[in-house]
Amino acid sequence: MKPDVVALLALAVLTLPACSSPPAKAKAPVALHAGVAEDGQRVFGQCRSCHAIGAGVNGVGPSLHAVVGRTAGSLPDYTYSKAMKAAGVVWTEEALQDYLENPRAHVPGTKMTFAGLDDEQDRRDVVAYLKTLS
Repeated sequence: MKPDVVALLALAVLTLPACSSPPAKAKAPVALHAGVAEDGQRVFGQCRSCHAIGAGVNGVGPSLHAVVGRTAGSLPDYTYSKAMKAAGVVWTEEALQDYLENPRAHVPGTKMTFAGLDDEQDRRDVVAYLKTLS
C-alpha cells in the first residue's frame, strides 16, 4: 500500500469513535417512599364523587370504610357487579394498589368506571389513607 493510503486508513480508524454517539445514560430509578396518608387523602379527592368513607355509607360505589382486609363484593348493603362478587379478591395493600392502577383490567366487568391512577406513588398514598379508615 502507498503510505498516503495507509495514513488515511489510520486516520479514519482513529477518528471513527468520535463519530459515534456517547453511550446513553441510564435513567435513575424513581425513589418511591412508603405511602403517606395525608397525600393519599388529597389524591382520594378523585374518588369522593362515588365513594364515601363512613361506615355503612354507600354512594355510587361502596363505602371504603375498613376496606383494607375486606373481601371484595362483601358489603351486604351494596349491590356489586357479578364480576366483583365473583372476583374472590381480598383487599390487601398490594391488591388495592394493583386494582387502583387499572380497575377494569384487574376485575373485568366491574361497574367502576374510573380509569385508574397512573402514578405508583399516588396509589401507595391512597392505600395508606385507606388504611386509616377503620
